[in-house]
Amino acid sequence: MDAAKNSVTITLPDGSARTYPGPVSVLDVSASISAGLTGKTVAGIVNGQLVDASDIIDCDASVQIITPENPQGVEIIRHSCAHLIGHAVKQLFPTARMVIGPVIDEGFFYDIAYERSFTHEDLAAIEQRMRELIARNYVVIKRMLPRDEVIRIFRERGEEYKLRLVEYMPDEQQMGLYFHEEYVDMCRGPHVPNTRFLKHFKLIKLSGAYWRGNAGNEQLQRIYGTAWADKKALNAYLQRIEEAEKRDHRRLGREQNLFHFQESAPGAVFWHPRGWAMFQQLIAYLRRRQQDAGYVEINTPDVMDRGLWETSGHWHNYRDHMFTATTEDDRVLALKPMNCPGSVLLYRHALRSYRDLPIRMAEFGKVHRYEPSGALHGLLRLRHFTQDDAHIYCTPQQMNKECRTIVALVLDIYRQFGFTNVHINLSTRPDHRMGDDVTWDLLENALIESLNDMALQYQINPGEGAFYGPKLEFVLRDAIGRDWQCGTLQVDMNLPERFDIVYIDEAGQRKHPVMLHRALFGSLERFAGILIEQHAGKLPAWLAPLQVVVLSITEQVADYAQNVTRALQGSGLRAEVDVNNQKIGYKIREHTLLRIPFLLVVGSREANSGQIAIRTREGQNLGVLHITDAIDLLVKETRAPDLAGRDVTQLGLLERMNTIDGNDTPAVTRELNP
Repeated sequence: MDAAKNSVTITLPDGSARTYPGPVSVLDVSASISAGLTGKTVAGIVNGQLVDASDIIDCDASVQIITPENPQGVEIIRHSCAHLIGHAVKQLFPTARMVIGPVIDEGFFYDIAYERSFTHEDLAAIEQRMRELIARNYVVIKRMLPRDEVIRIFRERGEEYKLRLVEYMPDEQQMGLYFHEEYVDMCRGPHVPNTRFLKHFKLIKLSGAYWRGNAGNEQLQRIYGTAWADKKALNAYLQRIEEAEKRDHRRLGREQNLFHFQESAPGAVFWHPRGWAMFQQLIAYLRRRQQDAGYVEINTPDVMDRGLWETSGHWHNYRDHMFTATTEDDRVLALKPMNCPGSVLLYRHALRSYRDLPIRMAEFGKVHRYEPSGALHGLLRLRHFTQDDAHIYCTPQQMNKECRTIVALVLDIYRQFGFTNVHINLSTRPDHRMGDDVTWDLLENALIESLNDMALQYQINPGEGAFYGPKLEFVLRDAIGRDWQCGTLQVDMNLPERFDIVYIDEAGQRKHPVMLHRALFGSLERFAGILIEQHAGKLPAWLAPLQVVVLSITEQVADYAQNVTRALQGSGLRAEVDVNNQKIGYKIREHTLLRIPFLLVVGSREANSGQIAIRTREGQNLGVLHITDAIDLLVKETRAPDLAGRDVTQLGLLERMNTIDGNDTPAVTRELNP
């Protein structure tokens, strides 16, 4: 009877149950299933909680065995590799002090305090020592110890940062320590039971960091790495990283003379003429699409009073990311981090009727946000950038229709840029938010119903919404499998109430409109960087910074080459001429490397006949054409995607989205979700 009392029944994912005479570990459970599974067990999920393989189960429970094939298993491998960095570093550099080593997307890092900067030679030595430690196949031991014992261990080892971390957890009386032979680290876990799981890793790079991410604190060194379940996955990742380096927009921006950055303006871009031409093409394209979709374009001030940001809630929720200044009369002004409040003031400037709604206001607004220096990354992470914001003011009855129209527009525009693999995330109410639950229920349901009406799949990100409303995030997958979160759609009834903006309804009553916040590209600078990397610098001809270059074969035809270039420019083409005294083969090679879509070659024969020889950057010869025919061809080939001349099924896309019913799935949905 006592034995029955102490028995433990384990229910497995397939519904089968096993009874054990007493408490068992996750490893014991896997061993009872098969010897092969035991050798692959990284951890377990017990009653929904991820635990170490050595953890004891002392009551009836549901259990899932985690192996390297599971996503959780790969994450545990990466976390354990971070600890292994600590083991290797302490052996090679005994005076180093370990800080933290978390998992990140596709990898891990460890922050370390050391008296000098690590070198690439040090990084190679650390990786080699890690491989030597892995080869020992040593057991990683977990111990839950009292707080005082943890403090004693780290004090004896001189690990001041670990002691600080303990101080930041005053309520924790029992803490998990993981023993890697003589090395000890602190973590909630879980971790691998043995280093043999860690073979497929690679240290990637070194960088700087700050204690607790604050630039005012002491500087640390960060070692980045990646780890995978097997060699094939690791090699695939390394190949992807190598390809990403070839596509790095910062390098391509230098090579193609598009833009640069410098310390006199950290987090801001200096656009060169060619880059600025490309940037303006993005704006012109989106401006046309928005006009066709019924938007009006506005512009609001960059600097506004603190009181505005207090009303909007940004001062309380976003103050640390805002740039401010105080005037001589002690008035506090802020550079806008968002365009929303300015749009609200413009709406409020006139009395609105329900007949005026929906009002769709678009703005290419410059915003300024403080980002830590270590977070800045070319065009992809800036402090000063342009948002393609729009704010739609509508009645509650119009909300669902407007959401569907926006989603259709977003997906269609992405497709025009070659992004057909788009994932949609629904971010719901965060812990710190404005408004009551009734309002949040209404807004979240509006987004859910819109996506369901369009038969679009989505993933829910609990608690990730803006402080004023839930949002959709549009994530683009690029040519080499990377994901980029770009556009957003947020529904909001809080800001209209806080600013008391109204419209007059059919009964003559004052009502607050629903406010939709919408961005298609997000940051135009960031989207430009993504496009450069997506196309490896070979931007579509309509968007290319320089579309055509005219190359002279001899000095005698320089005047003709100049005249051809002027004719091209007069037709609206972005064209330049190269009459330098170099061989034509050299010129073709150099301008091909610059990824210019069309190379026009002129020699004495072409000059005498008024013709041009055309070739593409891919090396395709398009023949010798008369200059007028050549211009007609090039104008056609460099025309921007637009509603004019598009497929007839797309011309009615937005209209069809406005009248969609549950049985009418739009073309854009069918293509994205076959």
